[in-house]
Amino acid sequence: MAKLTQLPKLEPRWRHSVGDHVIDLCWSPDGSLVAAASVSGPIRVFGVPTGELKCELPGHNFGTTALSWHPDGKTLASAGQDRHARFWDIATGKERLALDGGSAWVEHLAWSPRGDFLLTAAGKKLKLWQADGTLVREYPPESHTIAGVEWGAKGKVFVICGYGGVKFFFPTRDEPSDVFEWKGSIIGMSWSPDSTMLAGGGQDATVHFWYTKTGEDLQMSGYPSKIRELSWDSTSRFLATTGGERVVVWDCSGDGPAGSSPLMLQYHEKPISSVRFQRAGLLLASGCP
Repeated sequence: MAKLTQLPKLEPRWRHSVGDHVIDLCWSPDGSLVAAASVSGPIRVFGVPTGELKCELPGHNFGTTALSWHPDGKTLASAGQDRHARFWDIATGKERLALDGGSAWVEHLAWSPRGDFLLTAAGKKLKLWQADGTLVREYPPESHTIAGVEWGAKGKVFVICGYGGVKFFFPTRDEPSDVFEWKGSIIGMSWSPDSTMLAGGGQDATVHFWYTKTGEDLQMSGYPSKIRELSWDSTSRFLATTGGERVVVWDCSGDGPAGSSPLMLQYHEKPISSVRFQRAGLLLASGCP
């Protein structure tokens, strides 16, 4: 498969100001809606074809930090600086549940692919919840702050990242099943939908790739700033990352991204804070302050 090396002709479909720094973006499972969270708290849900505002959720009193859409498309989970994760009914715009993350800020959360579990990370504390809000497991505290959580495509394994690399867990066990060590701090990550590659954004302004079967790794540098946000497209071919004012897209087909040059999409005037591919399709959403 030939590498994609030329910038495609792209035009913005629509734009909206949410009144504050965009801290996270999340596509609905069917790709028809996109939710945008502002750092001050409110969450807005837009229809993709026209950008129509579908609903506005109050979010979290001291600020929203992250979003994760349930696979059924009816419930949006959010994390915030009020030590809670919250479930929102998209049809009514009402809050359904509030879960105590165990620390002042709940910074990360992720639904399992089947929607039976939700992971929350607050500081060094990791918790596993059932979809009805029942706490299943509270894991032993990590030695460093958890910088990201991600499920494997089949929902049997999840991974967390932070200082020292990434750790793999089975939901039924307290201790990690595997560890990919890294000498620095991984502050964001994304697992390819086919589970073959795990990409991590570094505090040192690099992107680190691991092949999950072997642990073999490679590193891509040249970014102007650290990388917190990464997103794979549904085919596992393209990885989009932040790290400055341009969206950087790596083509990971064939032998992978080693030795290749990424696509550079420059449509923002300020550093990009969030980037997300559709769950099915090649539409890419990005946000900046």
